[in-house]
Amino acid sequence: MKLLAGKSAIVTGAARGIGEGIALKFAEHGANVAFSYVSDGSAEKASALETKLNGMGVKAKAYKSNAGEFAQCETFVNDVLKEFGTVDICVNNAGISKDNLLLRLTPDQWDEVIKVNLNSVFYMTKQVIRPMMKAKSGAIINMSSIIGEMGNAGQSSYAASKSGIIGFTKSVAKELGSRNIRCNAIAPGFVETDMTSYLKDGEAADKYKAGIPLGRFASTEDIANVALFLASDMGSYITGQTISVCGGLNI
Repeated sequence: MKLLAGKSAIVTGAARGIGEGIALKFAEHGANVAFSYVSDGSAEKASALETKLNGMGVKAKAYKSNAGEFAQCETFVNDVLKEFGTVDICVNNAGISKDNLLLRLTPDQWDEVIKVNLNSVFYMTKQVIRPMMKAKSGAIINMSSIIGEMGNAGQSSYAASKSGIIGFTKSVAKELGSRNIRCNAIAPGFVETDMTSYLKDGEAADKYKAGIPLGRFASTEDIANVALFLASDMGSYITGQTISVCGGLNI
């Protein structure tokens, strides 16, 4: 059973990692997928993903777009609407980290993290709610983090951006629930991606896994499965919530 048949989804920052996993999961369940990538270095991966998604029997297209720039978000969504006709689902996944102790954290580092992680969610959501309001239907999924709930030394900017996403999500859910538009957040814990590859093995990995009741890091599919649930009709009565996918790290 394909849970997203006939739907069109946007996924930001999907050339790799969690975003790629979500794009593949959505396509597996019948959704057409438009996704963004930001750097020339990701262009080859984005092209390969586009080819793979199209080979799964859905329509897919990669767009070079910086989610941290309002004008580019506006152009991106307009282009998707022209190509796909509608936006039923939006996953705000683009994100970075610039970890540093507060004493050493520079204003530029702080601003960059807030711009990419938090401002992008506002920029993209502002654009996609227009067609969703017209259709009186839509699902918005914002990628927060367990760090946004717990905090972490050396990650004040990242934690602030991800915590801000949670408050934004609750507010949007209250504003748009009457239009049948749902807005939820996912808060992953440690996930096996390129960003955490240095933690895959060794003492550091063992140390972090010891604090996780399930004893392992998440796979990108673990996160994608929750995104699928929230995007589909199975999650039709869920809005304004933050689903922690962290193996029990926050218990």
